[in-house]
Amino acid sequence: MNLVIDIGNTRSKLAIFKDEKIIKTFHPKIFNLDFLKKIKTENSDIKKVLVSAVGIFLPEIKQFLQKNYSHFYELNSTTLLPINNLYETKEQLGKDRISSVVGSQDIFPNQNILVVDLGTAITIDFINKKGEYLGGNISPGMEMRFKALHLFTNKLPHLKSNEKFSLLAKNTNQAIISGVQNGIIFEIDSYIDKIKYIHSNLKVIFTGGDAIFFDKKLKNTIFVNSNLNFIGLNRILIHNDNKN
Repeated sequence: MNLVIDIGNTRSKLAIFKDEKIIKTFHPKIFNLDFLKKIKTENSDIKKVLVSAVGIFLPEIKQFLQKNYSHFYELNSTTLLPINNLYETKEQLGKDRISSVVGSQDIFPNQNILVVDLGTAITIDFINKKGEYLGGNISPGMEMRFKALHLFTNKLPHLKSNEKFSLLAKNTNQAIISGVQNGIIFEIDSYIDKIKYIHSNLKVIFTGGDAIFFDKKLKNTIFVNSNLNFIGLNRILIHNDNKN
């Protein structure tokens, strides 16, 4: 069994895999040594661990993982990947972006895939059917757009997402909501259309916190997988383990 750990800036997430199947996921409010010790006690079959850390990776946690598991890996720009990474600045490439792309290929092997992660930022990444990661885009996420309209103007309120919105709004609050949400829809639909024109038989996968919100609002057919990052991390773990 494998344990993958995603240490974020504000929250950490964990998943236990048996081979390539997710057995359990964890979203603890507090991620610390006591929490890891509990996982170790309750899941003695776990032998291998991979950590993806963009937040603070405490030395005592790293030492615990290295000491208590037979195989320990930490994702970085030099980690072996089961894809051909053609990104020019690998050291700046977000770990969630690369793990999600790897996860997408695990779901749809040998196909052209566009991964759209709708989180704090919206990232759009493309991997072709040859397993070549060609890069992508980064733009502000939904909450960031709402917040920016409020912070960079004198009068506009800070609003939240709303399921009810129109193409043409008749008041200012609705104009903000429609502008932000339609803007994201048009942006993503247009991007999908252009990639489809270049790369046929395109699969599109949504992930991230706002994926469900936009799931049925686009004209293009998409797949939603909230565990895409976990799937990719586990695939990277297996790939490195097989190389050792």
